[in-house]
This record gives sequence, structure tokens and C-alpha cells, in this order.
Amino acid sequence: MIIYPTMELQNGRCVTLERGRLDAPMLWHVDPFETVSGWVSAGAEWMHLTDLDAVEGRDGNAELVEQIIRKAEIPVQLAGGMRTRERIEYWIDKGAGRIVVGTLAARDPELVKELAKRHPDQIVLSVDVWQGHVMTDGWRSQSAYTPEAFIDAFAGVPFAAIVVTDIDSDVEEVEAKLGLISGLAAHARTPVIASGVVRAADDISRLAYVPNIAGVLVGRALFRKALSLDEALKLAAGAHERVAQFQ
Repeated sequence: MIIYPTMELQNGRCVTLERGRLDAPMLWHVDPFETVSGWVSAGAEWMHLTDLDAVEGRDGNAELVEQIIRKAEIPVQLAGGMRTRERIEYWIDKGAGRIVVGTLAARDPELVKELAKRHPDQIVLSVDVWQGHVMTDGWRSQSAYTPEAFIDAFAGVPFAAIVVTDIDSDVEEVEAKLGLISGLAAHARTPVIASGVVRAADDISRLAYVPNIAGVLVGRALFRKALSLDEALKLAAGAHERVAQFQ
């Protein structure tokens, strides 16, 4: 299971969202490049980067995002405002390891299928779930899709992964029950990356034993120092080590 240390950018600064609200971010006074360098030193294989300004149609973070991609030394899974072919292919050309697509998949599924076939292993489907429905437009619009139907609509499409966000757990900050994540991981044929469910080390340990969970996004817990990346990586790496059987 891959741990994706996660950074969210708003107005050029590292933030985390409180209760999912773009207008109420928690600002972290850290240098983005030093933060990424620390993740690399800890042994991260990937990182996840969300451009919150792009979610709202603004491109003020574009230069910073490009610099992070160029300097990161590990591949970057990039999310935020990926609503046109041109934007997705622009960031692939700029070196993003993967592009995360959610709203566009709900609006134009045929285009997303085409892009996934054209860029195998580089397009990730985002399934953001709140009260049983897939949300779009930065969690502000509820679609008609159930998450199962949304995943089924893309059966056989060569996505690199599916990021499933349990919005209810994320915004309420309750202990994650993992029912939604584990159920969708069992339903999907594509490897699932869990989001919105990590508060502490125990959550990593539990996720590591859910079938078809290939990774987990960890952001807020790292910035709050509720969990260290070293600890998360060790738990993910050691979860399936064989244990001696004593008679």
C-alpha cells in the first residue's frame, strides 16, 4: 500500500480545509519545497498535490505547481480543476505523473475514457462521496450518480487508480468506519486509493488489510503532527509481512 503525502495549495500557501470549506482553510506556515524534500527524505514514493485555486477556476498556483513537479524527485499525482482535455494534457506535458479527474468524468465520461486510453496509467478517477452520492465541483454539487454506478460507468477503462473520498468522514472528522471505502474497493476492479479517512496510525493499519486498497492520501494528519510520515510508511510496508507460526 502506497502512502501519498498530500499537499493542498491555496494562494501559493499550504493549507488544509476545515470541514471541506474552500473559504475556511487552515493555513500552515511551511515552505512547500522544504515540506516535499522532507517527504522524499522519509522515503515517500509518490506525493499527491491539489491546487485549490484551480478548483475555483483560477491559475495563480500554476508556476508553483510546475516547480514542485520539477523539483519533487518523486512523481506527483495532481488534482484540482482538471475539467478540459487541454488542461489535463498540459499538465501531463509538464511532467505530472498522474492527473486526477472527477467533475469532468461526470460531465463528459466519453472524453475521460478517451483520455485514459490515450494516457494509460496516468489518469486517476476521483469518486468523492457524500450521503450516498458522487459530488462534483469541489464537493459543491451533488450528481445523480451513486458511487457504485459511477464506477460501473467506467468499467474496463485503464485508469491508474480510483481515489475514493469519504466526505462524511473527512468533514465531520469522526473515526472512519471504512465501510464506504472497503465496499467500493471490493466493487471496483481498479486499485483504490483511500482519502478522507486517516486521523492516526491505527487508520493506516486498518486500511492496509482492506482488499484492493492500493494507497491512501495522508495530508491533514501530517500537518497536524498527529501522524509522522516515517510511521505511516513503516506501517504500510510492514502490514503484510509474514509472521512465524508457532505450534
